[in-house]
Amino acid sequence: MNTESTNIEIRIDERMFEVTGLREFAVEGPDGRKRRAFAFDFKVTHEEYHDVATLLYNGTFRLRIPQLEFDGETDMHNYSTSLDNLYEKDTVGDYHLELAERPNDQKGGNS
Repeated sequence: MNTESTNIEIRIDERMFEVTGLREFAVEGPDGRKRRAFAFDFKVTHEEYHDVATLLYNGTFRLRIPQLEFDGETDMHNYSTSLDNLYEKDTVGDYHLELAERPNDQKGGNS
């Protein structure tokens, strides 16, 4: 699924995000098995920055994407941001995040 221009609501742990550019793909795990992975983009404001940064430092998340019927444990696969300092008032950063499904033997993170 690719939703380039559609806003989709997802949850990372208990935080809701409105994302664009949602796409699903596969990555190979350390055991050689394919795992589901998801990429998407979202905006982060100056006011949200601390909470979002703290959340992303965890590295392991419960991801819920109702449109893809996915609710599971994921690990951060890749991420980037347009700004590394959103402490200035009225700034907004563009975030790109890729999360990969955890292997079955590693599930049980932050749910």
